[in-house]
Amino acid sequence: MVSQFELTKEYLDKLREVVGAGNESKAKELLQDLHAVDIAELYNELNIKEARFLYLLLEGEIAADVLAELEEDDRERFLKVIPGKVIARQFIDNMDTDDAADIIGELSEEKKEDVLQHIDNVERAGDIVDLLSYDEDSAGGLMGKELIKVNENWTIMKCLKEMSKQAENVDEVYYVYVVDDNNKLKGTISLKKMLLTKNTTKIKDITNEDVIYVKTDTSGEEVANIIDKYDLVALPVVDSIERLIGRITIDDVVDFIRDEAEKDYQMASGISEDIEHSDKVFVITRARLPWLLIGLIGGILGALVISQYEGDLKINPQMAFFIPLIAAMGGNVGIQSSAIVVQGLARSLDLGSTGAKIFKEFLVAIINGAVLGSLIFAYNYFLTDDYALTCTVSLALMIVILFAAVFGTLIPLVLHRMKIDPALATGPFITTMNDIIGLFLYLMIGRMMYGLF
Repeated sequence: MVSQFELTKEYLDKLREVVGAGNESKAKELLQDLHAVDIAELYNELNIKEARFLYLLLEGEIAADVLAELEEDDRERFLKVIPGKVIARQFIDNMDTDDAADIIGELSEEKKEDVLQHIDNVERAGDIVDLLSYDEDSAGGLMGKELIKVNENWTIMKCLKEMSKQAENVDEVYYVYVVDDNNKLKGTISLKKMLLTKNTTKIKDITNEDVIYVKTDTSGEEVANIIDKYDLVALPVVDSIERLIGRITIDDVVDFIRDEAEKDYQMASGISEDIEHSDKVFVITRARLPWLLIGLIGGILGALVISQYEGDLKINPQMAFFIPLIAAMGGNVGIQSSAIVVQGLARSLDLGSTGAKIFKEFLVAIINGAVLGSLIFAYNYFLTDDYALTCTVSLALMIVILFAAVFGTLIPLVLHRMKIDPALATGPFITTMNDIIGLFLYLMIGRMMYGLF
């Protein structure tokens, strides 16, 4: 059992001292009880020369696991100083094909060719090249080639012999897949049933044909939803004519979901690129600036709206006190409505017709607007002498909430139909639009109400 590792200053200082002295045996001793994730964590605290010294001491699967656990930017920095031959034989040869394809895909074209040429197993290199041809966010890009499959015409005895050979290249055996002579997926077979069946029985006689699978062009989101819905730990992947070509395991789906969640969170926060804290200042600025410019334009448009009602505000300056309230409530309601829709779209849930979804949000908004409008009405009624202001703020708040709910629901649905990531609708876009339109509605209602009283 490996105890949980805590990276301390004392440990790091000792490790740097050993590396500086070039003491390989002592360095191996310090690393031998660490998990791959812990060793990868060390990389963030070391310079490239120190990291290179340590990683070249690693062997076999631990070396491959550490490389896979590194953050993408750290891995890129590390691989730049490692020869292609070393990457291929010390790291790639000990990885599953899906992890190997992911890492090779991050390399430059020149380095990619260098690494592939140094992979001794031509069939394995071919599998990796095949995986590189798929979109990284599709089932083909997520799958690995390692799996156990048996022919439906084999006997139990032959099946067990063949499985023992195939198992050498498979870390975890989740399912045994059954194929026909053309490699078409026919179903799965239970290990328990195999052990309890006569050796002369043919596989097709005990095959479970109720198997869930996906094709190579199935989106990563759909793969994640299928695995979640049916509680699967692995999912077979077939080509356009249903030949079995790979499988997707639960750990690959978890990584995909985490990456997608990070992207959606950044997009909802107004960050247009996938960035890390370690990225250069220019890269971070480039990712943030576009949405900040949109926010700036929105602010200017909001100021223009207010300027059109400058005369009203001079006559009734107390209206200005509630501008932040109206803008904030509109933005909050819009984000709530859009977030629910985006979450449903991400999980491929049946949201019903667009009209039904908008009507439901409209009903929710009526209740919320009535409650909040009543509260602000009571506040102004008892604490101010201006009845027109009391009615204006309450009515405007209700209308702005209704509009924001409908707008926040409609926009992500429209973006989804246009094949644009609906997560865009949960960020600055919704907030900016609701600010502008909310201000316009508030000031327009104020002009009308003050004209009545």
